Amino acid sequence: MKYSVTIKYDETDNIYVASVPELEGCMAHGYTREEALKEIHVAMELHLEVMQEKNLEIPAAVFA
Repeated sequence: MKYSVTIKYDETDNIYVASVPELEGCMAHGYTREEALKEIHVAMELHLEVMQEKNLEIPAAVFA
């Protein structure tokens, strides 16, 4: 499954913050865009794993 990822620069903390709009609360950060993107993929896997364990409805992926 592929979800959309948003990456924004946080000037206060000097980091890039990545989030997945379809997965509420799924966020990660890094000091570079590449690091934030790498970390959000880890966060997505864990987020989906927990949702599955709790029998929560998994949102449909944006991209097939």
